[in-house]
Parts: sequence; C-alpha cells; structure tokens
Amino acid sequence: MIGSFRNFAKTKFAGILVFIMIIPFVFWGMGSMFSSGNTNTIVKINDTNVSTEEFIDYLNSSGIPQNTIKENLNNNIIEELLSGLVSTKILDLEIKEYDLIITKESLLKHIKKNKNFLDDQGNFQRLKYEKFLLENNQSAPQFELSLKNRELQKNLFGFVGAGTISPKFLVKKLYVEENRKLEIDYINLNKFYKKKKSFTDNDIKKFLEENKNDLKVEYIDFDYSIINPKNLIGVEEINQAFFDKIDQIEIDISNEIPFETIITNFNLKSKKVKDFRFTYDKIDIEKKIFEARNNQFDIIELKDDYILYKITKTEQRSPDLDDLVLKKEILGLIYEKNKYEYNKELIKRIDEKNFNNENFVEMGNNKIENLSLNSIKDNKKFDIKAVELLYSLPVNSFTLVNDDMSNIYLAKIKSFQNERMENKGKMDEYASKQNSNLKNNMLKSYDLYLNSRYDITLNQKTIERVKNFFQ
Repeated sequence: MIGSFRNFAKTKFAGILVFIMIIPFVFWGMGSMFSSGNTNTIVKINDTNVSTEEFIDYLNSSGIPQNTIKENLNNNIIEELLSGLVSTKILDLEIKEYDLIITKESLLKHIKKNKNFLDDQGNFQRLKYEKFLLENNQSAPQFELSLKNRELQKNLFGFVGAGTISPKFLVKKLYVEENRKLEIDYINLNKFYKKKKSFTDNDIKKFLEENKNDLKVEYIDFDYSIINPKNLIGVEEINQAFFDKIDQIEIDISNEIPFETIITNFNLKSKKVKDFRFTYDKIDIEKKIFEARNNQFDIIELKDDYILYKITKTEQRSPDLDDLVLKKEILGLIYEKNKYEYNKELIKRIDEKNFNNENFVEMGNNKIENLSLNSIKDNKKFDIKAVELLYSLPVNSFTLVNDDMSNIYLAKIKSFQNERMENKGKMDEYASKQNSNLKNNMLKSYDLYLNSRYDITLNQKTIERVKNFFQ
C-alpha cells in the first residue's frame, strides 16, 4: 500500500552514504537441530544464537513493505533476508575476532565529510544532518551505529586484502591482454534474413496456430481516478492533510469499500476504460494500471499524482489480425523467430567445424567489411560483451556478435598485435588494477574460508512461524 511505500521511499538517500560489501552466504544444515528450550532461535551460527526478535528487527530496519514480503513468500524472500542477517552476523563475529575498532573521532570525521551534509562551500551543516535524520525516521545514535558497523565491515575487507602486490610480469600480462589490437572481418547478417514484407497472411495464420497458447492477448476493463492535492483537499501543495486522506482511502480499500463509494465520499471524478490492451502508445496512467493489474483494487503513485483504480474485467483473447498494430507486432515476432533460427543454424555449423574461410568469402560476396579494435574496451562498433568474446577467440575462428542496436554480425578473427608498455603512468595504473584483481580473488577465498569456519543451522519450524505471521 501507499503508506508503507511512502515511508520506504524516504530512505532512498540512505544507501549513498557508505558502501557495504556483504559476502553472500549459503545456508546448509536444514532441519530441526534445536532443543525445546531454543524455540525462539531462528538460526544458530556456531555457538551464537540469532533470535526471532532480532530477525524481525532486521526485517523492520530493511524498509521493505510488509505487502512486498507477503507477496514473495513463495519466492523464498524470508530465506534471502535471513541470509543477509547471517552474513552480517558472521562479519560481526569476524570483526570481533580481529579486534577491529572505530573511534568516535574517526566516525565524526566520516559524517563531516559526507557530501550530503555539506553546503556549496564544502562546510558541514548540522541542519542538513538533522534534516536527513528526520526524513529517514532515524535518531543520531541509530544512524551513527549503522555507519560504525559499515565502516567496520569495510575495514575488515581492507584488513583481509591488505598487502596485495602484483609481480611485474602479471601487470604487463594484464596490459597486453587489455590493449592488444585485434583485426577482424565481418558480415552484417541483416542482408540474409527474410524481410518482414515477404511474410504472407498464411505465414501469420500458421504462426498463430503453432503458438496459439502463447500468443493470447490480455484485455482489461477498469475504472480509475486521478488524485492530487487540488482535487482532494483544494490546495496545490502536498501536505499532511493530503497524506491523511490518502491513508484513509487505503484503509477503505482494505475494508473493501466499493470503488464508487470512495469516489463519492471524496468527491472525485472517475473514468471508465473498456477493452484496454497494452501498447506503448497508450497514455502512461492506463499503462501503469495495466502493469499493476494483479491487484484488482488499489491506489498507486505516478509522478506527482496518485491513481485509484478498480479492475472490473480481465479476458484472454486470440490475436485480432484486423488490429493493424497487433498484426504488426505478430509480424515482428515471426521475423525475430526466422532470424533466430537462421543464426542458430549458422552457429551450429561453426561449432561443428562445418564452416570455413571459403564459406565465409562465398557468403560475403563483396559484403565483407574490415575493422581494427584498439583494445578489449573498444566498443565503438560492437557491444562490449561481444568485444570481450572476440578477444577470447583464436586467429581464424568465427563467431556471431551484436552491436548496441541488436544487429547481428558474422565475424572472423584475422590477427592480434600486442602493444608494449612504455609509459610509467600506465605501469602504475595497471599495477593498481592487477592489485585490485588479486584483492578480489583473496576476498573470494575468504568467502570460502568463512563457509568452512562457521556452521549454520536453521530452525525450520521457527522460519515457518515467521512466514505464517505475514500470511
């Protein structure tokens, strides 16, 4: 509902204050391993018990609306959130193990350097800090404790990855890998696909018959009302009185007060829409309602307005080919299917070594283009992932790649040319990059070490009780 979502939205700036690196932790030890005296324990980490109350506090501090949790119970949202708490608790245990600390002076320095609390001259403004706390429903001790914990986690990862220095040959190897030049020949495959105008009505009907269960079109009927301060409370500005009435509308919806009654009670105007089918040329409000159709009766936000809506009918129909827009969409699907099958067959030939240079030249027939790439980051022609694929292949090999416009090309690797590192600045840059790579590898090893160091045992019965709370 809007009330909970509005409170959640107020915290959107909190994430930019500090960076947290949380190691994802895998659960094991499922089953009832707890005595009757530990029924309030939801998970046990070695000898440390995590209580249900602590998990509920963690859920509340996450800012996730209860409705979101409720709607995703079958998608294991409780287990995922519990995984986050376990990760945090393990990091706390590691911080304690290594006796890491943050002084009050250091914490104060972090706060005073935060750009969200500085004026245009870069000076710390106490009012900005206090305003931030009010907007996010936090007290100064709560925020400072959270900041302290995050900084301790950063220090832990810095401690684990400290002292990583790469040998020069690895630095040079990284430089060569990222900066060697690559020459390729390529053919734009758009010239080989069947054109959309070539597909007949019989092709369309055959395609619809083959995919009739997947191509049903959803139509909905609904009523809706646009709500803003002007038509709800008679003023232009949003204020607490406006939010109070929005909250009352939410309460009416939860109490199943009819749409028409709410409209009458709040003196609002509504609009009826019939046989709505989603297309990108429809107005934003109606598209937003269609996207939210799983909740048949609700109030949602759109820019500066609220939209109260009620879905009155939902129907799945076979595509109507008299609808020219829909027919064009079907033609697009047929074209993409034909394109996919052509590409699939070409990739199969390449993988089975049934495609060689003679086939490439014959296929090109004066349509072959040439390109030199300056580095593995050179994406002036192809998508960056496609460039990385090209650099991973040997000379004289073939592959399919794409550009940012989803055009597909058949490419041949012609040659590589290695670049020598002669600039000291480049040496320093790539030494730093290689050190970062080594540090990341160390942190992955640390992750594995934590998995072996800590026993995680879940109290499945308690987890089910928590789930029942949200049902």
